[in-house]
Amino acid sequence: MSRAALLVLADGRFPAGGHAHSGGAEPAVEAGRIRNAEDLAAFCRGRLNTTGLTTAAIAAAAAHGLDPLALDEAADARTPSPALRAVARKLGRQMMRAARATWPSPELAALAQARPRGAHQPVVLGLTARAAGLGPEDAAHCVAYETVSGPATAVVRLLSLNPFEATAVLARLAPELDRVAEQAAAAARSGIDALPAASAPLLDITAEAHAAWPVRLFAS
Repeated sequence: MSRAALLVLADGRFPAGGHAHSGGAEPAVEAGRIRNAEDLAAFCRGRLNTTGLTTAAIAAAAAHGLDPLALDEAADARTPSPALRAVARKLGRQMMRAARATWPSPELAALAQARPRGAHQPVVLGLTARAAGLGPEDAAHCVAYETVSGPATAVVRLLSLNPFEATAVLARLAPELDRVAEQAAAAARSGIDALPAASAPLLDITAEAHAAWPVRLFAS
């Protein structure tokens, strides 16, 4: 197992398209629910323990070797918002391109052929981790980290928040990131039926509204 590969996969500069998405932070800022670092921490904590846990478990399950097509269906069932389903598949398609160029594998090629319009991003990320020689816990940590780092980066741009404050938010969430990743990996080892289905209805609602905005800084 290569820790260097984990750093490459978790790096925000990995060309998988995540930089264009705010993870729901843009509509939250517009609605006044995120105004400062304290609000950002609360938003990230809520996202981490709901959709973050769910997607981290799906990624861990893919890294564990469970059927990626069945996992893709499980991800669909856990994503009630059509806008977020479209985003997840677009990000999955972008990650697939980067992953196959970086760590080509028969499993990635088979999924790309079966889902030409894109599989859900956490499924692709889990298979990418597997191709890179990483384990379920590593895949879960990647997803847990991007669950909070995406909104934090977006809020720096949206509010001109001090980046030191945003980074401090992420650092203070580290123990919760570890806990969520461990919980997700444990669920993945128990099979698809044991995967969590925690949700955040407000994120689903605001995602649908955000998708209809005529002007927006982020794609989601």
